[in-house]
Order: sequence, then structure tokens, then C-alpha cells
Amino acid sequence: MESWEADILVVGAGAAGLSVALHAAPRRVLLLAPEGPDATATSLAKGGIAAPIGRGDSVALHAADTLKAADHSASEATITSIVSAAGGAIDFLRESGLRFDGATDAPHLHLEAGHSIPRILHADGDRTGAAIQQALWARTRESAHVTIRRDLEAVDLLTGPDGVAGALAVRAGGSAVAIHATETVLATGGIGQLFAATTNPLHASGHGLAIALAHGAAVAGLEFVQFHPTALRCDSDPLPLLTEALRGAGARLIADGRAFMAAIDPRGDLAPRDVVARAVWSEQSAGREVALDATGIFRSDAGAEFPGALAACVAHGIDPARTPIPVTCAAHYHMGGIAIDASGHTSLPGLWAVGEVAHTGLHGANRLASNSLLEAVVVGSAAGRALAEGPRRERRIGTRPAVPAPFDASRPEWRRLREILWSAMGPVRRDAGLADALLQLERLESTLAPAQRPLALRVALAQSMIRAARARHESRGAHWRADYPNRDRRRDGADALGIMRAH
Repeated sequence: MESWEADILVVGAGAAGLSVALHAAPRRVLLLAPEGPDATATSLAKGGIAAPIGRGDSVALHAADTLKAADHSASEATITSIVSAAGGAIDFLRESGLRFDGATDAPHLHLEAGHSIPRILHADGDRTGAAIQQALWARTRESAHVTIRRDLEAVDLLTGPDGVAGALAVRAGGSAVAIHATETVLATGGIGQLFAATTNPLHASGHGLAIALAHGAAVAGLEFVQFHPTALRCDSDPLPLLTEALRGAGARLIADGRAFMAAIDPRGDLAPRDVVARAVWSEQSAGREVALDATGIFRSDAGAEFPGALAACVAHGIDPARTPIPVTCAAHYHMGGIAIDASGHTSLPGLWAVGEVAHTGLHGANRLASNSLLEAVVVGSAAGRALAEGPRRERRIGTRPAVPAPFDASRPEWRRLREILWSAMGPVRRDAGLADALLQLERLESTLAPAQRPLALRVALAQSMIRAARARHESRGAHWRADYPNRDRRRDGADALGIMRAH
């Protein structure tokens, strides 16, 4: 096995990982980007980035909207800290070459569900994520202190008596490299691919969270999974995302030809995502075909603001100017993750986490639309600065774990895991279904060979998520228990909004 040494190792190259790398200068950064620049969750983001920069807006108003969407379960201090840094994040992106739609001093601001005022900035219409990714990737490639490796994927952590000491990485051919690093940053994205229907890229299968959990890192909020209500219903994996801004512009959800959101929530189609996703799930469970009627938008000049949605529809033989777009809810964003402080420190010395793999407390039980890119840039930048300015640990040689077999997403066990979570941990949950899912996962786990450690770690993560969901005897935000439909302030199990540690 090869052995390398690195100062700062960053695993993942979305907006969060790239923000860490750029702000960590002048320290040397080794960045692992096996997914490349075009297949990150950032690059697939179709909405925008939220910032309280418009007339009549304020940090207090943005914070209030964030807390309300979170079902009053988020950290108010974290919300205020991150939202207050939004202006700086926008400036950083502009300095990195990003051009937001509209004039520099008056960018176009859009409205999305849960926001009380238009505050969503777009770049290249509904391809904001891709535009951010391209700008940050180009700047990172030009930075002399960063070395990018696209041929290595981190599969485990190296650990020692003083904490995390790097990572074990493998090449596509199976050869392994032990990377001994002073500091290790996980920016590996979300867990959407644990579910049968998702908008997340293929690599977003929870591997960073799973390996941190296996090594005893504190985690929080594992039960809180946000389902986007308007993924294009088709045979793709991941499913193309139809931005929420379409509903902000006037598109309406219909089931068998009738609009249904007005009867469910006074905010109608602009109700928070968890409310809309449950409504779509309910209509689908009743056997009705759900579609997004955006014909009026795509018949007008407003359709030019949504080139990504148009391209996705055309690619699947749909003319959205003539026909409502078939949609489904799909796993979209994980509010839970590795517990971190404001600068990305985890409970394990030497390990940092940023982006969707981390839990900052910003989102609570339900993420407000377009706050994720904001969090990625703000917290990623803060972590990079802390790494650049803080005390330096002595590099240690960590214990090398056994090299596992490559993760194989075509295995029937993996497909079975995704089906189990989709059925039991979808937008509507029941204890009986959660309990049965645990039994099914235990049986699945017993069939795995030792060499299948990557899959076994994901099964263990799924079990932890289900246990957290069973322990929360209430409906809150994206966690909806049909057997506890009314919020109950009591906690009959572990409070998963607080921090828990792996067993």
C-alpha cells in the first residue's frame, strides 16, 4: 500500500469543500474530487442562494423565516451567525468570478416557498449551483496551494490515539493509498442515494457520514430528511429537480387535473417543502397522478429564467408549454449529519466536516429553500480560515484499516437498502413500518461479507437513522409520524435534535 503525507486533506469538491480549500491558504491542501466538478450536489442545485440583501429585507427577517421553516427547532444563534455572513459569501462568490443574474448593484431576487420576501439570487437562471461550482472549481485549480486528485476516493478514516490522522483512499482499479494528514475535512455531501427516489448525485450515498459514525463521531438530527416535492417523474437516477422557483413564478401542483394545495395549506403551493411533499406523497399513495402545471410560464418570456427545467423536460419528451410536467417527491437534503461547531470542528480531534454531511443547527427539522448553498459557502469559508489561522496539530501516523472491496451500486443488496428506506423513512412514517425496516436491515446486514464494509457502513447508517426516527415521538418539520400527527413536546426516546454519539 502506498503511503502519502498531507497537511490538510479535503474529501469532496462541492461548494463547501472548495470554500475550505480556497480559504485555507497558505497551508497546503490535498483535495480529493473523484466525482469531478460536474457531478456534485452543488452542480445539480437548481434553485439559488438565499441572502437578505434586497430592499425591505434584513438578517432578522431571513432568520425568522429560517426558524419558522425549521419548525422552531433550529439554533437561533447559528441562524443569525450564518445569515449575517450572507453578504460576505456573495462577495466571495463574485470575487471568484460568479456573475449573478441582473445588475451587480441590483441582482434579480426570486421568491421560494417559506420565504416572506424575494431574496433568492440566481446565476444562469435555474442553473445557479452549476455556475457556483464552475466558478469555485476554476479558482481552486488556479490556486498554487491546492493539489486536486480525481483518481482517489476516500473509503475510511485513519485513526490513532490522538484522533483522526487522515484517510484511506482507493483508485478505480482497487489499489490503495494511506494519506496521513494533519487535518482531515469531510465535505462528502448527503445521503439521498440511500433512498429509491432522489435528486442527489450517484455518489451522495452517505459514505462520509457513515465512516464518521463508525469511528464514534457525534451526530445529530439523523431522522430529518427533506423530500423535494417536484422531482421530474421519469426513469433517471438521480431524478431531475424542478426548482421551487417555478411555483414562486406561478406554477401549480395538480392531481388528476385538479389543484390541491390550496385546500391543504393557506400558503398553497408556496407552503414549506415538508408540507408540499407530504401532500404529493398522499396524492400518489391514493393512486392519483401528480403534475406541475407550468404551461403559463413556458408560454411566456418567464420561461427563459428556467433553462434547466426546460432542458430536463425536453430530454424526456415533455413540452412544458403544452403539458403539465409529471412530478414525484424525492429524497433531496439531509438536515442531520456530523455535529460541528461554527468553524466545522467535529467531536473527533483532527476531523472537520462541512456542507450537507455536517449538522450546524441551521436547518433544524426542515431546511428553508436555498439556505444550503449559503451554509456551504459560509461554513466552508469559516473552516478554511480556522485551519489557516488556528494552532497546528502534529501529524500522526494512523492505523491503517483493511482495504475493502469497491462499493458496487449494482448489487441487489444496495437496491434493497434503498427500497427499505424509501418505504419506511419517506415523507410519512409509522412505528410499525420503522420497526419492520430495522428487522429487514438486520437480515440484510447478516448477509454481507467482511469485504463489503462500504455497504455495511451504509446499512449501519440507515439503522441509526431509523432508530432516531423511532425515538422521536412527534411530528416536526420533515419528520412526520402518522402515529404522532400532533406535536408532542415530550421525548419518549433520545432527543435526536441534540447530539448523540455512535454506539
